[in-house]
Amino acid sequence: MSVFRRMRDITVATLNERLEQSQDPVKLIDQFLRATRDDITEVEKLFQQYASHTRQLKQQVDQASSMKDKREEQAILALKAGEDHLAKLALQEKIIYEEKLEQYGGLFEDSRLSLRELENQMNDLKLEYQTVYSKRQYYSARMENIRLQQRMNQRMGEFGGKDVPKMFNQLEDRITDWELETRSLRELRRAGQDYLDQAGASVSSVLEKEMARLKEKLNNSGKE
Repeated sequence: MSVFRRMRDITVATLNERLEQSQDPVKLIDQFLRATRDDITEVEKLFQQYASHTRQLKQQVDQASSMKDKREEQAILALKAGEDHLAKLALQEKIIYEEKLEQYGGLFEDSRLSLRELENQMNDLKLEYQTVYSKRQYYSARMENIRLQQRMNQRMGEFGGKDVPKMFNQLEDRITDWELETRSLRELRRAGQDYLDQAGASVSSVLEKEMARLKEKLNNSGKE
């Protein structure tokens, strides 16, 4: 495993540890995504540079291979023509291109393997980014649920926290008290009127008795 890959693993492990302790996991995930996105950008640039370098090495390999074969053919033609001196020159150049082919062939193979490894790491980073981003969406939805629930609880505390049945019971008690007061006053007035009626009847009775007494007195006076 490359050093770069180990560094990424440590970062992910650190993210997992921090998520367990974070009060705002979405904010922490966003920080991680920004860092990962920067890493992806750097890796993509490096990949392009590596790819360009690998293509250049491939060109050197192809050129050396082509020139090696070409000088060998020229050496054969020179020998057939009896031009031993020219054949030797062609063979000397062939040896040079063979050495170049070996050297650049090794560099090209190393570069090609490194390019493949870098591409795998780049793909892993992108997959990692997508995976964490997906988690970010999930945690964001959960945090939004919590925020909305908190707002709902707050509103319930302000407006819906009253005990509705209890509230109406209190209102019922007040109305009942008013009704009792009204009924008491009405009964008191009725009792007062009854008293006055009774008092009036009593006064009338007294008056009648007094009138009867006076009439009797007058009658007795006339007889005398």
